[in-house]
Amino acid sequence: MSLVKVNNLTMAFGEHTVLQNVSLSVDQGEIVTIVGPNGSGKSTLLRVILGALAPHKGVVEHAAKLRIGYVPQKLSIDPTLPITTNRFLRLEHGVRRADCAAALARVDAADLGTTALRDLSGGQMQRVLLARALLAKPQILLLDEPTQGLDQPGSANFYRLIEDLRRELNCAVLMVSHELHVVMSASDRVICLNGHVCCHGTPEVVRNAPEYRALFGSATQGALALYRHEHDHDHDHNHSHEHTHDDSKAAH
Repeated sequence: MSLVKVNNLTMAFGEHTVLQNVSLSVDQGEIVTIVGPNGSGKSTLLRVILGALAPHKGVVEHAAKLRIGYVPQKLSIDPTLPITTNRFLRLEHGVRRADCAAALARVDAADLGTTALRDLSGGQMQRVLLARALLAKPQILLLDEPTQGLDQPGSANFYRLIEDLRRELNCAVLMVSHELHVVMSASDRVICLNGHVCCHGTPEVVRNAPEYRALFGSATQGALALYRHEHDHDHDHNHSHEHTHDDSKAAH
């Protein structure tokens, strides 16, 4: 079942067209990753799907009553703001203390509830933001480069947590990432974006696509091998190859 469909999306800021005729879909239970160079429109696309930006042309469709959890790149906090993690999580009306505690525990941050947000490290903040996203009981998680600034072990651990949550919740994951080695190991499908969809498909198909190699070269092969060497759990791919929109080959 498709949770999100984007059809012929075009976005422009002034005279600058950021996205041109972009189409994609995300189905329940799959991990889809968007890669592309800086300025390729990745974050803009995510914000349109989230509903923070209105499309100039094209249509974005959500499944009925779709619950979305969102993890931004970072959250800028005024260092003088005296707010704890628990208080931050309960800013949204109706959130219970028990739900906050459960969400923090699930992301291995149970001891951070009374910590001031300004005192959190980058990795701790990302786990808190993920806990906040889980409070929505999401059917889809939108992640905008959620491990930016983390070291490689920290990034790998975060993405393993995302995979575990996908299995537990049977939710979809749509993420923007610059870490190509992680993307190729953790994703069911990859969309290569550079203002338009350059190529898409399984990680193996995209990695070998000329459009992908033109953008990133072949230098990612070593990183991919390194990550896979450390990647010690199984994926459930039973659901991920049944798409009708020709995921089996790269396409313009």
